[in-house]
Amino acid sequence: ALIIGPTLSNTAQVTNRIAQQSGVPVLAISNTAKGITDIGDYIFRDSLTEAVVIPNTIRVAKEKLGIKKVAILYGDDDAFTKGGYDAFKNALSGAGIEILSEMTFAKGDRNFSPQLTQLKSLNPDAIVVSALVEEASGILSQARQLGIPATVPIIGGNGFNSPALIKNAGESAEGVIVGAAWNMTSTNPLNKHFVDAYTNRFGSPPDQFAAQAYAGVYIALEAVKKAGSADNRKAIREAMAQIKDFDTVLGKFSFTAGRDADHTPVVQTVKVGKFVVFGE
Repeated sequence: ALIIGPTLSNTAQVTNRIAQQSGVPVLAISNTAKGITDIGDYIFRDSLTEAVVIPNTIRVAKEKLGIKKVAILYGDDDAFTKGGYDAFKNALSGAGIEILSEMTFAKGDRNFSPQLTQLKSLNPDAIVVSALVEEASGILSQARQLGIPATVPIIGGNGFNSPALIKNAGESAEGVIVGAAWNMTSTNPLNKHFVDAYTNRFGSPPDQFAAQAYAGVYIALEAVKKAGSADNRKAIREAMAQIKDFDTVLGKFSFTAGRDADHTPVVQTVKVGKFVVFGE
């Protein structure tokens, strides 16, 4: 009656087309690449796109840090990281920030020293990175090992927004700036209950993707309730489209006319081994 997932945008580009052709509603809970909901009117997502989160991140970073020139490093073989790069480039251009250089890597790479050494020589005000968490962790660690100072912040996309980044990169993660769709420290009672329950059960705090998945189950349930049916696909799709100002761990949640997530993004930084709201 309804599909929640899949995890990666690359997979969703394939599976969502089959779901759309079959008239099965899909609720993506971690896909942020451009074009996912364009596949068809049965495709929804509760994950804020990079196109929404990243411009806000760049605006806040420029406002608070006075950034004027940056270098970009991104994965060019993944829909998520490529989409993040496109969003970063557009946001930087719109903010009037100079891009000194653009360099790439591939999924699974372990050595980022050649790219980082070259970017260091350009003396950027910040380094902008679009990467999944595994590569992001290596980039952060190697950047600091190569002597890129903490005064040159590394700004990441959604792939950075995970406690795994802090665990893997250790002290090298300090000061990283990342746009996020969810604030773990929010005092929203729904959010506090979720964070406490998740941490108690799994022994570590949830990340943004866990929060979006958790919210997704309740959004799906709300659609089923509104539809008055647990198996009428068309009715569930119609009900999903009508969800507005629904209380979730992400905050007040609605779908846009294009079935994308509509709620307020946040900008975070890592301070003393924890994500906190940037500037607070």
